[in-house]
Amino acid sequence: MLVWTLAGVALLVALAAFGRARRLSRRLDALSQSYWELRYDYTRLRAQVARLDPDTAAAEPPAEAPPASVSFVPLSSIRKKDQ
Repeated sequence: MLVWTLAGVALLVALAAFGRARRLSRRLDALSQSYWELRYDYTRLRAQVARLDPDTAAAEPPAEAPPASVSFVPLSSIRKKDQ
């Protein structure tokens, strides 16, 4: 009887760990998506400010200039959603 009880408890612990891992995975995906959206918005707004006031933007040293042939495409928009 003790073996069955231990097996049942182990199964419940494994299911709880699996559920928590799935929740953390979804949360990490959401945080990653938010990060890339924020980075995209920041770059877009910085470009708008540079167009409005080119003298101020020229005085600041450029951060990191990405290659001209690369465009931003978030990976989460490419992959299929499971849900």
